[in-house]
Amino acid sequence: MKALKETKRSIDQLQVQIELELARRDFYYYCCLKDPRLYKPSRTYLKLFCDTLQRMSESKDPIGVIEAPPRHGKSRTAQLFVEWTLGRDHSAQIMTGSYNETLSQTFAKSVRNSIQELKVNDDRIVYTDIFPGTRIRDGDAAMNLWALEGARTFSYLATSPSGPATGFGCTLMIIDDIIKSKEEAYNERVLDRHWDWFTNTMLSRLEEGGKIIFIGTRWATGDLIGRALKHFRSLDYNVPEVKLKALQDDGTMLCDDILSRATYDMRVKSTDRDIVLANYQQEPIDLEGRLYSSFKTYSEPVGYHKILSYTDTADEGNDYLCAIIYGLTPMYEAYVLDVCYTQEPMEITEPRIAEMFLEHRVDVAYIESNNGGRGFARAVEDRMQRIGWNGTKVVWFHQSNNKDARILSNSTWVMDHVYYPNNWMDRWPDYAESMVRYQREGKNKNDDAEDATTGIAEIVKTIMQPPKQHAVTVRPHPHYA
Repeated sequence: MKALKETKRSIDQLQVQIELELARRDFYYYCCLKDPRLYKPSRTYLKLFCDTLQRMSESKDPIGVIEAPPRHGKSRTAQLFVEWTLGRDHSAQIMTGSYNETLSQTFAKSVRNSIQELKVNDDRIVYTDIFPGTRIRDGDAAMNLWALEGARTFSYLATSPSGPATGFGCTLMIIDDIIKSKEEAYNERVLDRHWDWFTNTMLSRLEEGGKIIFIGTRWATGDLIGRALKHFRSLDYNVPEVKLKALQDDGTMLCDDILSRATYDMRVKSTDRDIVLANYQQEPIDLEGRLYSSFKTYSEPVGYHKILSYTDTADEGNDYLCAIIYGLTPMYEAYVLDVCYTQEPMEITEPRIAEMFLEHRVDVAYIESNNGGRGFARAVEDRMQRIGWNGTKVVWFHQSNNKDARILSNSTWVMDHVYYPNNWMDRWPDYAESMVRYQREGKNKNDDAEDATTGIAEIVKTIMQPPKQHAVTVRPHPHYA
């Protein structure tokens, strides 16, 4: 009997050693040992989450993105990943970024306390069972900045857009849920600050060969995750992206015991739709709240009886000059032919606009005279005379109506009566991005594209006449005949 007990004890000890070794090698197994109540076998999405993190950290790709709904273990998994990484590599330098100092310190405290946890129960596995040689250096256990024994410099720093980061380097950077509310998601200035913080502060801290992993909920197309995806992919980097939706495409829930379908449906009915789509379905909030929901397009020019232009000159340093040339049909439909949307100075835009008027044989050019627009109009007229073109009548006028109200009240007309070339988003990407992203509510960074496009609606409405009941003879503009 005693021999059997000894044999069983040996087998049990061997089993524990096998489990500990598996936890050192496999991040998901580590999570299962540390937090078995969260990492249940039935929660297969967490295995995908963990496997993705490990794969991203071991791949040659410098950046990876994981999007997931709230309360599904994002931050907990990120914390465990920091612990696991430091246990495997004492030379690792890790920085994590959260939306404020309180959250970043809470994150850091959880990691620090886990590594320092004392074993008081033989049945409970603690960090030092898995990584016995990993300890925080004495006297170096501040809440958000500390080092491991044997590390040459710091091992872990938790920060935020308002916290410190300069003076430190890192081999692994984890950005965890930077946006905290709908108001921030709607505020382009906040989104710009997040991007500036990442590019000008955090990115400069990354060591050669380091990894960046974004974990969070998608809020806006221009949020930090969205901009990072666009930026790094434009540089031809492979950026793996895993998107976990609370409500799956097949109608099942990502995890019924965390969020059931009944609870999800209740929240859909009780919460703003855009919040639900962003938080649970990873559909950016501005796609739901944008002012222009659709744009009409055309493949071939049609007969125009007038070629017109509307120009909104740049008021301040950060504003854009936006000039739109369009053909007007007998049925008062506006077909956009060309766009100049730029922050370049007047000495460049004045000759360019004059040449555009000549190229398209513009009949009448309307130019807002606000904030230097009158001088711009006169300069463009002078430029046209120099190149020998006097076929464009320039009309400058003062725009005194409220800009936001004008844009909002004319948005339906714009969607119904303004036509763009099929490839307009490629031809004028900055203008197109502004039009697509412009929010019905919230703080938009720029409104120059929308202001000039609204000007088209206002001009056409002033010259509209009810269409005659009999056939209309179309006299195509000679440049497009």
